[in-house]
Amino acid sequence: MIEKIQQESLDLLRQLIRIQSFSKEEDQTADLIAQFLEDKGVKIYRKLNNVWAYNQHFDPAKPTLLLNSHHDTVKPNSGYTRDPYDAAIEGDKLFGLGSNDAGGCLVSLIGTFLYFYPQSDLKYNICLAATAEEEISGNNGLELVLPDLGKLEFGIVGEPTEMNLAIAERGLLVLDCVSHGKAGHAAREEGENAIYKALKDIEWFRNYQFPKVSEVFGPLKMTVTIINAGSQHNVVPATCNFTVDVRVTDAYTNEEVLEIIRANVGCDVTPRSIRLKPSSIDKDHPVVKAGVALGRTTYGSPTTSDQALLDIPSVKVGPGFSGRSHMADEFIYVREIAEGVAGYINMLKPVVL
Repeated sequence: MIEKIQQESLDLLRQLIRIQSFSKEEDQTADLIAQFLEDKGVKIYRKLNNVWAYNQHFDPAKPTLLLNSHHDTVKPNSGYTRDPYDAAIEGDKLFGLGSNDAGGCLVSLIGTFLYFYPQSDLKYNICLAATAEEEISGNNGLELVLPDLGKLEFGIVGEPTEMNLAIAERGLLVLDCVSHGKAGHAAREEGENAIYKALKDIEWFRNYQFPKVSEVFGPLKMTVTIINAGSQHNVVPATCNFTVDVRVTDAYTNEEVLEIIRANVGCDVTPRSIRLKPSSIDKDHPVVKAGVALGRTTYGSPTTSDQALLDIPSVKVGPGFSGRSHMADEFIYVREIAEGVAGYINMLKPVVL
């Protein structure tokens, strides 16, 4: 049965690659995924370009685990030497846009869902969600449908990790900061220089050490990346604008970090968003222990994914290699699809059976 699922997963991935599915333009891949599941007798739900489904013997008295990955892609870069939609297999490589990020993960999770779908004695319900707009952190992807999925106990987010387990993922805060002074003539002792006020806060961002240190990531990191002030050489600037990139660890919530920053600086601090949260799962969680028992390693992921939108324990894991994502002539090894299906199934067996 697993071999059949592995072949069907590979075939589905080739079909997905042949369909252009840039972020916000995933309607045709959503159609394909929905039809594929319906042909297997699965009842599907859909909102915009997001498709989800539940195991056949869903029991509201049981907890539910989420299997999630995305079917949108970035646009092919100028370095491509082959048709990004050809889905050609050469040797053990399947070439194509989105093959590695994150088509291989998605079809492997779909195959895993179908493996458990008809079983009546599961300890968990299983919710499969194939979602959109991950590549642009859009509002009409996983975030849109989370309220519709019901109460979730934990999640597996499919991203290329060579089937190793990212048990934590950094969150992201981008802060727009404004220091206020008073304009004046540079030749006279007048005005209040907003740049000098900003420098004091910038030095704080540079040197401050948050008390709690993540076991996985170490210290939280803040970096000033943009600064802009002044209009002409002889005018004391009244405002100074600067931007701070904050990589939040699982030791804090975004809200906690923002509160600490505002208590320590004099400038106005406005986050562009607080929705990209740090995430983690306990090393002793059954799904993590099952993965480790299969020989997989655990690590903390510096990159952001849809995992940042989840308020539940979650692990990021999937076939493929992160370094191939968004590269020219993107590919995934055919064997990685088979390994992804088998890996997910074997990881979940001790948890759900």
